[in-house]
Amino acid sequence: MRLPVGLAERLSARLPARLPGRVPVRLPARFSVRLAGRERMPDAERRRLSRAQWMITLRISLVMSVITLLVGAIVYGVVLVAQRADAERETQWGIDHNTIDSPPVCVFMSIESGGVLSHTPGMPPGLPLRSSMAAVRDGAPPKLERVVLHGRHYTVRTAWRGSSVVQAAYGERFQRADRRHLLIAFGAAESIGLLLVAVASGKLARRAMTPLSEALDRQRRFVADASHELRTPLTQLHTRAQLLARRSGTSDPEDLAADLERLVTGTRQLGDVIEDLLLSARLRQSPGARDPVDLAVLAEEAVAAEDARAQVRGVTVRLRRGPGPHVVPGTASALRRVIACLLDNALGHTPAGGEITVAVDTPAPGTVSLSVRDTGVGFDRDEADRVFERFARGNTGQGRRFGLGLALAREVVEAHRGRITADGEPGRGAVFTVDLPAARAGTDTVPRQRTGPAGVAAGERRPGALPR
Repeated sequence: MRLPVGLAERLSARLPARLPGRVPVRLPARFSVRLAGRERMPDAERRRLSRAQWMITLRISLVMSVITLLVGAIVYGVVLVAQRADAERETQWGIDHNTIDSPPVCVFMSIESGGVLSHTPGMPPGLPLRSSMAAVRDGAPPKLERVVLHGRHYTVRTAWRGSSVVQAAYGERFQRADRRHLLIAFGAAESIGLLLVAVASGKLARRAMTPLSEALDRQRRFVADASHELRTPLTQLHTRAQLLARRSGTSDPEDLAADLERLVTGTRQLGDVIEDLLLSARLRQSPGARDPVDLAVLAEEAVAAEDARAQVRGVTVRLRRGPGPHVVPGTASALRRVIACLLDNALGHTPAGGEITVAVDTPAPGTVSLSVRDTGVGFDRDEADRVFERFARGNTGQGRRFGLGLALAREVVEAHRGRITADGEPGRGAVFTVDLPAARAGTDTVPRQRTGPAGVAAGERRPGALPR
């Protein structure tokens, strides 16, 4: 797709040689749809996580309920078997030893001798079982049976004892009452246990889902950062590439060289954004190696790297070093990005004739402090915490977005167990202070970073633009 000639010329005229930050660009419709879908993702993810949490809670509660029911059934079965064994032993003892005058508790005795039937006083209705006694008397083997008479359960044993037919009936009223109480106890325990298991499993499920929720949140934030930071340079690079394609056969070589220089600048800034995003992702996973790093050396390198830019803007940059050493344990590349971000932020908000002071000092034992103070536009003190939020919009400077740079700087500092603070006043500048723990005595105090030409560490690129 090629842009119309007039539109391409107008866009080319508005594209500066150095991108000053974030140029508002209208994305194609397909990108807008994707971004709109991404904005709706958190609610959908939250609902899915909530459903997953409830499913985990429900399944754990169901499993615990089944286990409790199984245990209860086993206990009930053991009690039932034991009670029936007790009833059989009591009736057997009654057949062998008891009389109608001295039966054990819950046992009713009946004895038939010489055609005369006698039984324990207060015999319940339906007892004795005359048919069973007649059958045994007629030669049937001893009988053990369980019967229900008028709603009551009995274990009845009938057998010969000498020349008499004896029948012992054991009433199961107390046994059944014990089993009923056992079922009530199991029901109460099941209900209370199910409630406690539901609460406990809910908390466990919530705790188990926390790492997944954080992972999704990190993924979403990374996509949001990438979408926001990459769309402007990508759009500008696409436009410049179209212009170069149209001018390749007709334009003056000097114009083509200028356009190519702008294209190179755009690709470098695009690389800066990608490096920032990758650094942010690495910081969340692992803070990296902890080597002795001289913060004053990094500050000197950053000031030297921005010297030419400061001269073009008419801004004076000073470096002040207090009594050292200024060695901290950390990752040199990450701390260099922090200083570059703060210095670039100060340059971007300090007008011509202003002054920026980078100071490195040891305000207290065990602490190394780096501050970047400027005489620029400043900001409201109420926004001191909000400047470190990703893409927060402030009230100072016509609602300027604070961007990703300061948020990344805070992540780097916190990953190094330090603290970064901001203070300012509209029209009177701002100061950003980084406090880091100093390297412990006895450790290697020689920084391991290597410096190359112009005071920039070997293998490192010049600090990129990370606006406030």
